[in-house]
Amino acid sequence: LYYRGKIVGGIYDNRLLVKKTRSALKLMPTAICALPYEGAKEMLLVDEVDSKAFLAKLFEAMYDELPSPKQS
Repeated sequence: LYYRGKIVGGIYDNRLLVKKTRSALKLMPTAICALPYEGAKEMLLVDEVDSKAFLAKLFEAMYDELPSPKQS
């Protein structure tokens, strides 16, 4: 999943997982860490998938901590 051109996470096995950033941990201090697939880095499981307001707040908070897309 992309937010304003940066990858914030993805949907894996019917789970919304986001990159593990300080701001995401601050907004979801009890979030469960999960692996999207074998060999991947841990990501955070988002429980509030039905709250558009929460998701917008989460993605906006994470934005500055995410790497810029690679230029090809």
